[in-house]
Amino acid sequence: MERYFGESTPKLGFGLMRLPKDAQGNIELEETKQMVDLFMKAGQTYFDTAYTYDSGASERAAKAALVDRYPRESFTLATKLCAWHGAHDEASAKQQFFTSLERTGAGYFDYYLLHALQAGNYKLYDEYHLWDFVKEQKAKGLIRHWGFSFHATPQLLDELLTAHPDADFVQLQLNYADWENPNVTSRENYEVARKHGKSIVVMEPVKGGALANPPERVRKIFQAANPDVSFASWAIRYVASLDGILTVLSGMSNLEQMNDNLSYMKDFTPLTKSEQETIRQAQEAFHKVNSIPCTACHYCTEGCPQQIPIPEIFAARNKQLLWDQPEEGKKAYEEAVAQKGAASDCIACGQCEAACPQQISVIDRLKECAEVFGH
Repeated sequence: MERYFGESTPKLGFGLMRLPKDAQGNIELEETKQMVDLFMKAGQTYFDTAYTYDSGASERAAKAALVDRYPRESFTLATKLCAWHGAHDEASAKQQFFTSLERTGAGYFDYYLLHALQAGNYKLYDEYHLWDFVKEQKAKGLIRHWGFSFHATPQLLDELLTAHPDADFVQLQLNYADWENPNVTSRENYEVARKHGKSIVVMEPVKGGALANPPERVRKIFQAANPDVSFASWAIRYVASLDGILTVLSGMSNLEQMNDNLSYMKDFTPLTKSEQETIRQAQEAFHKVNSIPCTACHYCTEGCPQQIPIPEIFAARNKQLLWDQPEEGKKAYEEAVAQKGAASDCIACGQCEAACPQQISVIDRLKECAEVFGH
């Protein structure tokens, strides 16, 4: 008997947000199919997409690479409804569910989430009666389990779980770098979810890829402990070792990442005490680095009136902050803003900060980038 909902679910989930792309920015469907095949062959079952990912291309790729090629009962599929995306009204918000059903061809969703709740948008989900809506779809058999993804304070999480005790699970950003981060509050949110008895789907376990290629001082700690495993393996196994985890989503972008993740998650074993100590040392080292904690989710860019490529600008700055690569950072910045807005074009409207799940002071960081890069 399971101690908690989803205890027996394979602990590696395939996040379909960062699928392989061609030179034109389109999803590489054949490589995606190969990745799906490897994932399924390894006995993994959990696939995660969303209405908003790649303007629907992610859900369509899920249909072509997964739903059309495998028996429906052989996998589980999760997708999400984003109340603050596109036209802001109840009817269009609810229509996202039916559009997702059509795009994926899945017939039903094993897991369905209200997407990216945070301080600036959570009231929309009440205003549009979306909590009741997902329960209605579950009663109809179109949703098997429902929950929500969350980017805010433990106080708000406690409030939401108290108001909605029938949520089956919650999706949280958990990783070793953000465990004590006051802006992300990974540990506190985890503890609130478990206090309410909720199972947890982990998102951003490698922090948008940052923990797969960590700063040099962190790399040295892991290499000294075990030079034969990837940096990503430390991050994913860390959160998979927590109690109450349903699965850990990894947004894999190529076959190499898929093979690496499967190498240690196909037959997952929790971290040992000595490995936990290695993580603790890495956390201390990571906290001394003054990087911009952007995960390149691009939520900030969808409504930017200046069309500033904020994640790409921050990635350029991080080349300097993380890797001491000033010239590479400048080159990356110039490429990022060649046909879009520069950091200095920011009008401080605040749209980006309201949308940012990492709670980054985007306006101040753009000012910093404008000063460093000259425009």
